[in-house]
Amino acid sequence: MANIRDLKKDINYVLGEIIEMAMDLEKANPEVDKSKTAAIVDEAITAFDNFSVRIYEKGVENKRTHYRAIVADLETKGNELIAKLNAL
Repeated sequence: MANIRDLKKDINYVLGEIIEMAMDLEKANPEVDKSKTAAIVDEAITAFDNFSVRIYEKGVENKRTHYRAIVADLETKGNELIAKLNAL
């Protein structure tokens, strides 16, 4: 991670792509339960909000490990949401 701006861009990109994948899934398969895709979109938005709060936390002891933990959690959450989309 080069800087906080790149981390914010990564969060926007990953979660935005997941939301876009959910919308594309609804368009491609009209028989898919829209409440399930809406739940995934809501979870992605909630994750975005949580990551945004974590980025701006004050009083962090070690910033490097704090931001690395955010990156690791973003990867985990992204993989989790993609697995849920694939299960539909």
